[in-house]
Amino acid sequence: MREFAVPPVVTVPDEDNTLTALWDAAENHPASILFMRTFDGGATWRDVTSVEFRAQVIAAAKGLAAAGIQPGDRVAIMSATRYEWTLLDYAIWAAGGVTVTIYETSSADQAKFILEDSGAVAVIVEDAEMTAMVESLGTQVKHVWTIDAEHGAIDALNELGAGADVDIEERRTSRRADDLATIVYTSGTTGRPKGCMLTHRNLLADIRNVIPEVPGVLFDGARMLLFLSLAHVLARILQLAGIESRTTIAHADRTKLTKIMPVVKPTTLLAIPRVFEKVYAGAYQKAVDGGKGAIFEKAAACAKEYSRALDKPGGPGLALKLRHKLFDLLVYGKIRAAIGGECNSAVSGGAALGPELGHFFRGIGVTIYEGYGLTETSPVLSLNLQTAIKVGSIGRPTPGTALRVADDGELQAKGPQVFPGYWNNDAATAEVLDADGWFSTGDIAEIDDDGYVTITGRKKDIIVTAGGKNVAPGPLEKILDAHPLIAYAMVVGEGRPYIGCLISLDGEMLRDWLTRHGKDADTPISALTEDPELLTELQAKVDEANRTVSKAEQIKQFRVMPVELSEDAGEITPSVKVKRHVVMEKYSSEINALYDTAKARRNE
Repeated sequence: MREFAVPPVVTVPDEDNTLTALWDAAENHPASILFMRTFDGGATWRDVTSVEFRAQVIAAAKGLAAAGIQPGDRVAIMSATRYEWTLLDYAIWAAGGVTVTIYETSSADQAKFILEDSGAVAVIVEDAEMTAMVESLGTQVKHVWTIDAEHGAIDALNELGAGADVDIEERRTSRRADDLATIVYTSGTTGRPKGCMLTHRNLLADIRNVIPEVPGVLFDGARMLLFLSLAHVLARILQLAGIESRTTIAHADRTKLTKIMPVVKPTTLLAIPRVFEKVYAGAYQKAVDGGKGAIFEKAAACAKEYSRALDKPGGPGLALKLRHKLFDLLVYGKIRAAIGGECNSAVSGGAALGPELGHFFRGIGVTIYEGYGLTETSPVLSLNLQTAIKVGSIGRPTPGTALRVADDGELQAKGPQVFPGYWNNDAATAEVLDADGWFSTGDIAEIDDDGYVTITGRKKDIIVTAGGKNVAPGPLEKILDAHPLIAYAMVVGEGRPYIGCLISLDGEMLRDWLTRHGKDADTPISALTEDPELLTELQAKVDEANRTVSKAEQIKQFRVMPVELSEDAGEITPSVKVKRHVVMEKYSSEINALYDTAKARRNE
């Protein structure tokens, strides 16, 4: 059993909670700009200082208290990422409550389950459609407030709290480090979501041990753009880290990023790998459309070479530096301009990024600090840091964290950020937490001599072929997903004679591809599953992936799916992960076709 531990740099005092940093900022740094708040769909922006934000939090918290919310009560938020989400989250804490998160894309069944399972007494939703849905569920919820309404949630709470005899300071300070702060439900890739209980200590231990290790990323005056769902713990912890470090936060609709980035000019981004893949693919596509595809390819190769050279003694040589400087003028600067022009770092989580993409962005001047964690671990367990980075890995354990690889290859974790258990589910808790506090992540990993961790697959996703070969689908899927045309690749082969793969195309990128190849841009995906040009291009990517594994692990057959997998169809989680069990059941005929030798294309 291999283990690597890093001592903590900060210990959370028992009396602290998630509001401590905000109150400290308002008292000691009243002019610090905590938020850039947008109005009119991004047309107007206004700064919000720490003093202003605290006052807004107190006003809304008084309203919650006046409505009958008691310390320890659960209050749910169902909304897209926006300023009001953060404000209400902090107001719930200031009232002594516990925030329950619901993805804005959740179905009525999912919302009902979370509201009933958590015992939420109130819910704050984004719009009238969500309001109607929640009110039709017949749950125990006593209050439903709507953010986007003629008399919106913030105004309604402010009115309720005006003049109310409520001591918010008493409520705020009554919440201590080991009290429950939030219940975050897993996105449910394997069935019903489980409610992860996270304490104030869990969240604070995580961010306070990371912030000192990334001084050039999170600091007073930095600007961070949040566009991932705040119902996901990754965005939530960056929200907390922003306020803790007095980094200015701007919330954004991910569909409007190209318009918002030049205004906000973020110095750092938080994103999942798919976002970085799209930035790369979009830049490449723009270069190809402008007849400069070859230049982009050379620039990309130079960026990766430059990044790798940074890790070698002496760094990049003179010739490489000159080439890099030339491509910075021709290519890299334009990509940085597209993300605001001042971004020099990013944090990636939620899935594996891949070393090629990591080296590319680092080489163009945007270092991506790839990390790893789960909802159950608040979430960060490991992270590449400014002084300790190994592109392609998920970094070393964060301070205060111990990681070990069990005899069966599963990664286990221990630290103050590890959750106390699942809400109303002791059996599920016992399955992942042992008596000594070690949490079993479900991921297969390796730890090198320097403590850098590499995830090689999910334990439950390991495929055992008919020949008895164990195959981790993750590494193959990661390479395939990097292709601009591929939205999702799902490797299959359990109990089958060889490994196969289903490929879901990216509809947006497909339109550009069709136009470039002289085809109708509106051609449906279902009409392209056997297109020779498309299959040839995809086969080249499959061949690239196959070169990284043994012959027994190689993809022998692949099929293009007739539709693009989607969250609306229940095939993708809100955190953009494929629900393998759903896809395997729903598209069983497509999988069977991979092994129909009379019809399948051979790749032997």
